[in-house]
Amino acid sequence: MCGRYASSRRPEDLVEEFEIDKVEVTESLQADYNVAPTKPVYAVLERAPREEDPAAGPERQLRSLTWGLVPFWAKDPSIGNKMINARMETVHEKPAYRRAFTSRRCLLPADGYFEWYPTDQRTKAGRPMKQPFFIHPHDGGVLAMAGLYEIWRDPTRDEDDPARFRWTCTVLTTRAEDSVGHIHDRMPLLVEPARYDAWLDPASGDVEDLKRLLVPAAPGRLEAYPVSTAVNNVRNNGPELLDPLASEPAARADGGVSR
Repeated sequence: MCGRYASSRRPEDLVEEFEIDKVEVTESLQADYNVAPTKPVYAVLERAPREEDPAAGPERQLRSLTWGLVPFWAKDPSIGNKMINARMETVHEKPAYRRAFTSRRCLLPADGYFEWYPTDQRTKAGRPMKQPFFIHPHDGGVLAMAGLYEIWRDPTRDEDDPARFRWTCTVLTTRAEDSVGHIHDRMPLLVEPARYDAWLDPASGDVEDLKRLLVPAAPGRLEAYPVSTAVNNVRNNGPELLDPLASEPAARADGGVSR
């Protein structure tokens, strides 16, 4: 799964990276080195422009969404707290995700993500202690995680209340088939730049075509290294959470070592 990640890019950086047409962000998000479920996150998506022009194509937007997808049919928005990840193997079948998968796909920009690996040490309760690892692109580039988004309408709010619509998202995950799989058996699905257009196109709804757009990270693209357990507490935040522990070198996703 993917339960925490880091996102420090500014909107202007993302506009250039993802060729954004319109920024629909009223207030910029602060750099977040410990993004947790229910937090606001940046998302890249495509929607028809508000102007009623039949000839106008979809508009690529940068928006701020809440991490934790709330299906349009949900009675209680708290369901989103548990819907931070969607398994690629079954996403097209699940009632909570299948509509979004066919027409409401997005990209969630990240610096990298965190996973926890059980160690030989034990807690006082006898459970294995877990060591957090930060997994990120070896070249320092942006990680474009495949995501889905939904728009939930709050029935308790008036028609003219701008807060009556809640925009939420989830991260698609797959089996970790490269060497980061020894840390955790699941990982976020990534979208390569050449496939951004096809993934974001709301008119592309063929399940098998969409699945072919998503592949595990290329060998050597990702590296993983252990970081401080300070990241375990969501109240901790700052670039120091990404500092590698001095005792171990980073492991690349091709099995090599970065020094």
